[in-house]
Amino acid sequence: MPALATGAGHEPGLYELLAALPSQLQPHVSRPEDNTFLQDMFGERSLHSLVKIHERLQHYEESKPVPILVSAAALAHELSEELEGKPANAEIKELLKLLARPHFKSLLTVHDTVAQKSYDPELPPLPEDINDDEDSVKIIRLVKNKEPLGATIRCDEHTGAILVARIMRGGAADRSGLIHVGDELKEVNGIPVDDKKPEEIIRILAQSQGAITFKVVPGVKEEAPTKQPKVFVKALFDYDPKEDKAIPCKEAGLAFKKGSILQIMSQDDATWWQAKLEGDANPRAGLIPSKQFQERRFALRRPVATLPFQRTSSRRSSGFRRSFRLSRREKKTNKSMYECKKSEMYDMADVPTYEEVTPYHRQSGAKHRLVVLVGPTGVGLNELKRKLLISDPQHFSVTIPHTSRAKRNQESDGVEYHFISKNLFETDIHNNKFIEYGEYKGNYYGTSLDSIRSVLSKNKVCLLDVQPHTIKHLRTAEFKPFVVFVKPPTIDRLRETRKNAKIISGKDDKGSAKPFTEEDFQEMVSTAQSMEIQYGHLFEKVIVNNDLSTAFGELRSALKKVETETLWVPVSWTHS
Repeated sequence: MPALATGAGHEPGLYELLAALPSQLQPHVSRPEDNTFLQDMFGERSLHSLVKIHERLQHYEESKPVPILVSAAALAHELSEELEGKPANAEIKELLKLLARPHFKSLLTVHDTVAQKSYDPELPPLPEDINDDEDSVKIIRLVKNKEPLGATIRCDEHTGAILVARIMRGGAADRSGLIHVGDELKEVNGIPVDDKKPEEIIRILAQSQGAITFKVVPGVKEEAPTKQPKVFVKALFDYDPKEDKAIPCKEAGLAFKKGSILQIMSQDDATWWQAKLEGDANPRAGLIPSKQFQERRFALRRPVATLPFQRTSSRRSSGFRRSFRLSRREKKTNKSMYECKKSEMYDMADVPTYEEVTPYHRQSGAKHRLVVLVGPTGVGLNELKRKLLISDPQHFSVTIPHTSRAKRNQESDGVEYHFISKNLFETDIHNNKFIEYGEYKGNYYGTSLDSIRSVLSKNKVCLLDVQPHTIKHLRTAEFKPFVVFVKPPTIDRLRETRKNAKIISGKDDKGSAKPFTEEDFQEMVSTAQSMEIQYGHLFEKVIVNNDLSTAFGELRSALKKVETETLWVPVSWTHS
């Protein structure tokens, strides 16, 4: 609390401190709504009156005056009765009129109360025929500024009672600790709500400012909440509560974008969680669909998108020796995967909702994270890899692929390729040793998991470009992949930047280079869109290759952050 200067030479009283507080606290308040709340609270007239009374009583206690009489009100009453029996003159009439005034009577009553030090209120005795089963009633007074109250209500289907449905963590109701889930609402600011719909009550609350008085019947007493560990999730989809017809209260909803980090404040409701955006100074939580509820909605709302395969029979990307675009056609998604969420076929990549995450900072001496580049053929993945390798060959490296073809005269085993027999290659395929492989002109080519481990073991950053469907197999605690999606610019820009560029055709044995065609541009943009729709929730960085130098600078900057800054990663990567 900052020191409060009153400018006076004497010790400041409580009333003076109260008057000075708003201006003294203003430099320490970051948000306008907090400043408004403080101004309203400390400016409340009833609060000032109470403080004044407190100061007068405190002064009385300190000075310890001795009252001449402790029953002035009774004396005034006796005097009035005696005067009424005497002949009336102007002075007697005036005195009787003065003694009969309510304000004078109240003044004498207060005098007697202070003189007798009888400050506790006198409550009437309880009636003898009180019903022990009758509900007790609480009167609650909250000070509300422009922020929502932070509670939702519902109408009980059987009794018609208006009940508190949920308390939003961090909201005004939660901070007060006076309102609980299950409490029955009887009145708001003296207005009975028994015959009103929840929407009408919400309007009353929305229009109320300052102090709001509630009359409630307490629900079942809740146990003291235990301190829950903080849970953070990464959102894998965009969400706007205003567009959600199922949310119980749109105003209580929390909007977020794909990639947002959310702190889960409550999972008490199986359908609607309470969450806040990580780093947001606002302590109030908002409603978001739970993981299970959103998975069911996604599964029912749309069929699983299938990424169209790029043409590989006629064309392949330049640098095929480092990139294997041919791979097994994956099995068609089975509808049964959505029928039971516990099924082993239920794949987060197909129904993206939330992923639990935790902060991660690479420790000195630890292995580097695997860098995975993803993008359509011709977008410039090989060019970006090449520029990274040239910029720092001691820091960046690529894997050496395996092949079953015969070694040529100018080649060395373990330099251009790892040369192995076809039988051994097929055995390694069966043992899931390849992250990606394909067959070209009767020979196998592939990238093995061991080749990735080999690069990482040398304390180098391994650069790998793969088809996006293989990302989920790399997302392990061992590799901790940082996935970068490189997407093409507009078709007009592609025509401009790829005017003299060529890709290698696979139509003939010579693998001759051919210029890009309009069809290549259309396919590049279409494939990028499909990749982003189906796998976008797995991409941690998206770079538009509008200009190779600019894209390289953006990539290099992103990789620097991966090595030096704290980033969010799946919690399973740190618990393994």
